[in-house]
Amino acid sequence: MASVQMKKNYRCVPSLQQFYSGGPFVVASDCSFIACACGEAVKIVDSANASIRATIEGDTEAITALALSPDDKLLFSAGHSRQIRVWDLSTMKSVRSWKGHDGPVMGIACHGSGGLLATAGADRKVLVWDVDGGFCTHYFKGHKGVVTSIVFHPDTNKMLLFSGSDDATVRVWDLVAKKCIATLERHFSAVTSLAVSEDGWTLLSAGRDKVVNLWDLHGYVCKMTIPSYEVLEALCVIPSGTQFSSFLSSYSQQIGKDRNGSSAIYFVTVGERGIVRIWNSERAICLYEQKSSDVTVTSDADESKRGFIAATMLPLDQGLLCVTADQQFLYYIPVEHPEEKFKLVLSKRLIGYNEEILDMKFLGEEEKFLAVATNLEQIRVYDLESMSCAYVLTGHTEIVLSLDTCISRSGRTLIVTGSKDNTVRLWDSESRNCIGIGTGHMGGVGAVALSKKWKNFFVTGSSDRTIKVWNLDGISDDMDQPVNLKAKAVVAAHDKDINSLAVAPNDSLVCSGSQDRTACVWRLPNLVSVVVLKGHKRGIWSVEFSPVDQCVITASGDKTIKIWAIADGSCLKTFEGHTSSVLRASFLTRGTQLVSCGADGLVKLWTVKTNECIATYDQHEDKAWALAIGKKTEMFATGGSDAVVNLWYDSTAADKEEAFRKEEEGVLKGQELENAVLDADYTKAIQIAFELRRPHKLFELFAELCGKRGVDYQMEKALRAVGKEEFHLLLEYVREWNTKPKLCHVAQYVLFQVFNILPPTQILEIGGIEEFLEGLIPYSQRHFSRIDRLVRSTFLVDYTLTGMSVIEPNIQAAEPKESSHIPTNVKDDDIVLLSEQAEKEQQQTPEVLKERTSSKKRKSKQANKPSDRSHKKVKGAASTSAAAIPLQAYNSSFL
Repeated sequence: MASVQMKKNYRCVPSLQQFYSGGPFVVASDCSFIACACGEAVKIVDSANASIRATIEGDTEAITALALSPDDKLLFSAGHSRQIRVWDLSTMKSVRSWKGHDGPVMGIACHGSGGLLATAGADRKVLVWDVDGGFCTHYFKGHKGVVTSIVFHPDTNKMLLFSGSDDATVRVWDLVAKKCIATLERHFSAVTSLAVSEDGWTLLSAGRDKVVNLWDLHGYVCKMTIPSYEVLEALCVIPSGTQFSSFLSSYSQQIGKDRNGSSAIYFVTVGERGIVRIWNSERAICLYEQKSSDVTVTSDADESKRGFIAATMLPLDQGLLCVTADQQFLYYIPVEHPEEKFKLVLSKRLIGYNEEILDMKFLGEEEKFLAVATNLEQIRVYDLESMSCAYVLTGHTEIVLSLDTCISRSGRTLIVTGSKDNTVRLWDSESRNCIGIGTGHMGGVGAVALSKKWKNFFVTGSSDRTIKVWNLDGISDDMDQPVNLKAKAVVAAHDKDINSLAVAPNDSLVCSGSQDRTACVWRLPNLVSVVVLKGHKRGIWSVEFSPVDQCVITASGDKTIKIWAIADGSCLKTFEGHTSSVLRASFLTRGTQLVSCGADGLVKLWTVKTNECIATYDQHEDKAWALAIGKKTEMFATGGSDAVVNLWYDSTAADKEEAFRKEEEGVLKGQELENAVLDADYTKAIQIAFELRRPHKLFELFAELCGKRGVDYQMEKALRAVGKEEFHLLLEYVREWNTKPKLCHVAQYVLFQVFNILPPTQILEIGGIEEFLEGLIPYSQRHFSRIDRLVRSTFLVDYTLTGMSVIEPNIQAAEPKESSHIPTNVKDDDIVLLSEQAEKEQQQTPEVLKERTSSKKRKSKQANKPSDRSHKKVKGAASTSAAAIPLQAYNSSFL
């Protein structure tokens, strides 16, 4: 048998995150991303896989309106705070913001030129703004209710603006004349959506009065009213030259509902019924209507989460996008159908909000799908490649608490779910139908487990404290109607709710974990008690059999994980490390490792042999309720109360290879660095030292540079080759060097050169410059104080030694200075006499000089005279000033 490769690290990929909480959204002109309102923030979401590209944090109020500029470079947002903000999507920063409305902004529209922005408010006003200047260009009043929708005329040459309101009217505003040129009154309820035809001469309006009105923009009269018999939330015109229009044209001609050469307008309506309908304006007929809704209704009594709330035709002929009240994005494309000639097919479903994730499992042999149970009555199955919801299983009337999956003996994937409605359901993933229903529990079914070997039964545990074994014999895969499942064994297992169940790999045993702090092992199929596992101090949330040993793992609310021997019920090992309840634990790597997640949001990887936690990951902001292990790939998924699903991939081999590659690259770079030092190529050497992150070597290079001739040029040349990130790193190194007196001289000189090279504006742009200065200034002040004390000490030493006549002034050195300080009023003859006298003194014999010196010493032994004191003071002052010159020069170079 091949040796087991222990896993040391996992790479987390946030695959499913909350990105839409309801409200406004806007699609990019190339369909590459969607900007969605998510509470107080705006999420920029990739349309391909629902991954979040960026998050724009707003203010403390909810976002109520969004719009994009025609080039997708600017995003406009507004909300209950009345603040209108302009965001640059390249930097994700606010360019400008202003306030103009007295209430929340309910709608935003950007002109086709990108220079004007129109806002509709709850204060019954319509305002038009200059985008670049942020000032108001038009101020329109006239509506008697909240302005709910606003749209510019698509032709940029026609400066018209349309607005719809709760007062059941549509107003047309002329931006040139700055007034309302028409009030369109045909609705009897709030106007919810507006659209303009391609030719620009027909306005379509939809409202909650269940009709669509078509208005002629030549005379601003209503030319047609089309009843829809449902409350409408959105309508959109289908542009010509798309798949939709070609299908519709051919379909209309086939059924004889379209005249040759007619200028019919095709448009889509969506509303409370949750179905898409396509209309032809020529005869006011519905060309297409969905037979069944793709909207998953949570319950019959909950009307707030039923139907569509918005729809838009995607650019570049990419289909139709409809948004549901329960935060789902449904993508439709038209296809040919043999019976209907034309049909809308749901191509992709993106879930904006999953609520709390309770349980999940991988599906199929290839494990390309993930079944997720949330705080809803449905089970959502996700495609892991695109993270779109492949399909939804509906049937339960209460939230789904648990699920399990297996591959049947016929090769089909089965899903069993337990719900709070006291029932258990069996699903076929290929037909996406429910093929069996089990009733009999008196409480919510909180735990289910399918057979591992024979795949002919499953076990359920309930809050009624009982365990039931259900038989799958006689269940066929091609059943149209679900059958009633029969329980072949029942036992009253625990004193409190049952939280978890696990079936042994050989189908001989089942283990149950309960809130009564015990786990019980039962023999199948008759549920005979084998052993009771006691030792936890809190309820048990998870149980699982080892794939190789006769033992069971349990995770408990007492923050521990325990491994138990099935033979005698003894506790073999205890794992401690979580800071809160451990909610899930599973075996990895053929039973040699564990992975666990808990209420602290942590995911931990353990080694069974050493009881050691080798990795801890903090990728959840709340409780991590769900853990799914891929049996084939041993990747795993975690989900929790933060509505986030994280996929974890084994990166041990990749990390090892990356470490080896970095080590090899480091050796080559190190040799290159040594070669550059030998060649005295300091610029290249410093660059390589930065790449290798070697601050000690960098200091040695700078110190060596300081001892070279032409140090300023060499230093400037080396620093100019440094990038922005390297400058940030260099300042951190300088801050560390500056803390040590032995290294501060080089640090200060490097800092001096950096400040000479970089302009102040660029210095301020360096990240963390404030923290850097806070750490640099105190030590620099300390160094300058120390230098100042040293300078003053040298003055005192010079004065003392001169006063003691230990040192004598240098006469020869002083002569040129004395000659240089001769007053300008001295005559040339006097200068000549002085020079001749100096020459005579130099020509005197050594004996005469010796005699003069001895006479001076005799005089100094006499009593202190005022003249001698004054002479010594002058000598001391002269020596002090002479000594101060080089020290001041040193001090200036230090600065």
